[in-house]
Amino acid sequence: MNITVCLKQILDPEVPARDFSVDQAKLEAERGSANLVTNIFCENALESALQLRERTGMGNITVLSYGPPSAEDSLRKALAMKADQAVLVLKEDETKPDPFGVAQILAAAIRTHVPSDLVMVGRESGDWGAGQTGALLAEELGLPCISFVDHLEDKAGKLVVKRQTDSGWEVFEATTPLVVTITNDEHNVPRIPKVRDVMNSYRQPLKTLNVAELGLESATNSYYKVVDLYVPQKETECEFVQGDTLDDRVSIFAQRIASVINAL
Repeated sequence: MNITVCLKQILDPEVPARDFSVDQAKLEAERGSANLVTNIFCENALESALQLRERTGMGNITVLSYGPPSAEDSLRKALAMKADQAVLVLKEDETKPDPFGVAQILAAAIRTHVPSDLVMVGRESGDWGAGQTGALLAEELGLPCISFVDHLEDKAGKLVVKRQTDSGWEVFEATTPLVVTITNDEHNVPRIPKVRDVMNSYRQPLKTLNVAELGLESATNSYYKVVDLYVPQKETECEFVQGDTLDDRVSIFAQRIASVINAL
């Protein structure tokens, strides 16, 4: 089975609020002192793929990313986690592609360079959180899609897929080719690669493509426009109750609460 796992590199969502700022010219978060990391749901997808290969004893895992040259770090980490191959489609412009544009580029890369029986993506990204790329990718590839998957099993040549819902779980039996979006679960927490494997990952080949090689122009943001992006400002006011005695202050405080309730 050929498995492709799509990865996205994002600004670390755990960046402290004091280090977070917005570039008003580009309407995007500034990197500043924050690190770039692999989207956690993408890492959940990779871990699920690795576990599926370990259970079946077979399978070839390719990691695929569309992004700037820095996205190589995410792909190298995936190789250290024991993915077999890595492919980077370089993002060479400053546009902010929407999920549909990204899906078009990933689909073109999969069709021309990464033939796949199973395509796995994270359920959403930790920066914009649109959660649409997986379904749009399936549409571009003409494949069925199962979302919010947290576990996969191979039984008699068919995939048994368990997905999360608001009220429990659903279990599907599916045949490949197939697209699944992976959500987090206690069983797919990403493994930590060994130092030796990290070092070896930088000796492994990494295939680099550009958008033109895929027969596309670019993944433009023609389907949406960011009108504004800002950090919400919180303001609080504190007023101390005045009174000569504790009983006076409690009485005034009670009256103030009553007036607020009556105003609602």
